[in-house]
Amino acid sequence: MAQSTSTTNQRTSGEYARTADELSEKAANLAEKTGEHIERVVQNVADQGRQATEQVQVVADNFKTALDKSVKDQPLTTLAVAAGLGFVIGALWKS
Repeated sequence: MAQSTSTTNQRTSGEYARTADELSEKAANLAEKTGEHIERVVQNVADQGRQATEQVQVVADNFKTALDKSVKDQPLTTLAVAAGLGFVIGALWKS
């Protein structure tokens, strides 16, 4: 009877070892897939950041062109608008 109990315990230990190995392999696979997913997300965020930077550059170029034209065509009006904006920004800054 002692021998059959020992065999049962050994078999159970072997099953636990196989289960632990399977779980370890599944965890490693999950960690690898998670790492790959994180890399894709980071790459997408980086791509979106580059696109946003390009769009901001286009807007800045358009604004510069419009400002240059305004200064050339209507210098006093442009100066008055700049002074007004400065006043508004200063008032908002203090509040």
